[in-house]
Amino acid sequence: MIDEAEVWDRFAALLPDADGDEVRVCWDIGEQEAGIEYLVDALLRYGVRIGEDTRAEISVVAEEWGMRQAVAGRLVRCTGDGRPAGVELVDEADAVPLGGEPVDPALDGFLLIPWIRSTGSGRLLVRAHVEEPWGDLSLIPEYYGVLASERGLALRLFESFSARAALEELRGSHP
Repeated sequence: MIDEAEVWDRFAALLPDADGDEVRVCWDIGEQEAGIEYLVDALLRYGVRIGEDTRAEISVVAEEWGMRQAVAGRLVRCTGDGRPAGVELVDEADAVPLGGEPVDPALDGFLLIPWIRSTGSGRLLVRAHVEEPWGDLSLIPEYYGVLASERGLALRLFESFSARAALEELRGSHP
């Protein structure tokens, strides 16, 4: 089981003390959305180098709090640490619905948006959205899917509230 306070403390530890304390306070008082905004802005402001695994984890936490879209552009601009990583965010420019026939019958009818890729296995974490009548994607994905590859079968599907579990599956630790 993931201890959320521990995750936020780890994120806060990336920053200078006063800024890290601000992130912790946001967590403590239930202002997670503000904490995510503050964290990403401070990472950029100080040029903090973060690993791709950390970047993906921040993206997942932001997704859980409805903030992924709001911080995605800034999060990818955060300085990387250049170290090999187990996972990486899919570039937003490449995060368009996968084309062609459905990769898995279980995902038929959904628009699959690539999100996070396993650098070792090529597995892909996607967000499965419905297309709204006006053409936009649903605000909240219906599912998260871990695919064997971009065109592979779904290895596992997760409900819309299980972004972290999907990331852990992608990383190879099965929750």
